[in-house]
Amino acid sequence: MIRKASLLLVGALIGGATITALSQMPVRVSGVANAAASDTYRQLNLFGDVFERVRSDYVEVPDDAALIESAINGMLSSLDPHSSYLSPKHFRDMQVQTRGEFGGLGIEVTMEDGLVKVVTPIDDTPAYKAGVLAGDLITHLDGEQIQGLTLSEAVEKMRGPVNTGIDLTIRREGAAEPIKLTITRDVIRIRSVRHREEGSVGYVRVTQFNEQTYDGLKDSIDELAKTIGPDKLKGYVLDLRNNPGGLLDQAIAVSDAFLQRGEIVSTRGRNNDETQRYNARSGDLTEGLPVIVLVNGGSASASEIVAGALQDHRRATVLGTRSFGKGSVQTIVPLGANGAIRLTTARYYTPSGVSIQAKGITPDIEVLQELPDELKGNVETKGEAGLRGHLQGEGEGEESSGSQAYVPPDPKDDAQLKLALDLLNGVQVNSAFPPVGDQKAGIPN
Repeated sequence: MIRKASLLLVGALIGGATITALSQMPVRVSGVANAAASDTYRQLNLFGDVFERVRSDYVEVPDDAALIESAINGMLSSLDPHSSYLSPKHFRDMQVQTRGEFGGLGIEVTMEDGLVKVVTPIDDTPAYKAGVLAGDLITHLDGEQIQGLTLSEAVEKMRGPVNTGIDLTIRREGAAEPIKLTITRDVIRIRSVRHREEGSVGYVRVTQFNEQTYDGLKDSIDELAKTIGPDKLKGYVLDLRNNPGGLLDQAIAVSDAFLQRGEIVSTRGRNNDETQRYNARSGDLTEGLPVIVLVNGGSASASEIVAGALQDHRRATVLGTRSFGKGSVQTIVPLGANGAIRLTTARYYTPSGVSIQAKGITPDIEVLQELPDELKGNVETKGEAGLRGHLQGEGEGEESSGSQAYVPPDPKDDAQLKLALDLLNGVQVNSAFPPVGDQKAGIPN
């Protein structure tokens, strides 16, 4: 796996640090440069004038720090939809998400009628061992009512240092009295990869790309090969639907897990010397078995890197609907105690040299889901091309990204998964599976 001094990030879940250095080279200032600098200083003076007028004349006394933060946010968000300022708290939260582990209880929760509802306790976590059940309503934390808190505020209270305790008051259906539990926090690891057997096919679902993703994928493939048996295993379904992305190095590692050689992705910044190419190393965790990758309108960024790499190298058949089309890379630049900025620093390109920015990955086999009546017309994503201020796409063809982003809760109703399984089991045939033909011209190997 390739790691740089700065972590490049490609999705909604991002983290890392950037080290910047200024080379000590002689600086020559031309008349044009002086004029540009003079104009910039005039604009900064304008900002100072407006800031002072707001501070002195606004109807209420404003918060100076909030004004500056809003100004910084406005500057960054005007660049593109993915550049922004991260306050110290948001920076810490983002680091927790990308690490994929934190001190907590081990429950997936949502909000219902002002209370925290347990969606499911995570296996082998403190909450699971203490007897917390799916459907439980948490009413109090350490004796304080949850009513009035937001979900994020309640989650923040439940997280904390490992080996510290917290008292939960739970309302459970069928229980006459509230249930009180004292739970000791432990290290909780977010499972970004889940798997199951589908007959003779291994199904692997990747929900995000955090620091645990490659290890989770490897464990899933190893376990599926063991339980199904190498003689019976017919192939794998890699489900990347509604995966918003994450860490670039994890997208590279996941792609590498299926490839023996060749370029996985390249990133290109403003200057030519900023181009980076990432190549696969020998070794295919699946030992060459057929792979079908599922994508839809919610598959973005890191998901598109994986789908694009496997598609370009004819290693997998991509099935589903057109992906989101986020082909830009964000770098996190820490600002010490003041948080960080998330800045778009490059575009990424598939192995064949194609930028999918605002265009997305077009599946080899397009399959639409049958929608419930109440969802018809409400599950289409506009994709990157529909975001105001997005980076313009490159290359031939009009911008067009995003598509249907619905995945049925019951696998029996999942038309995309059903076709993938039928193809791998030989029940149906399609000219796009298995992928055949020469690799696309221009793929470095």
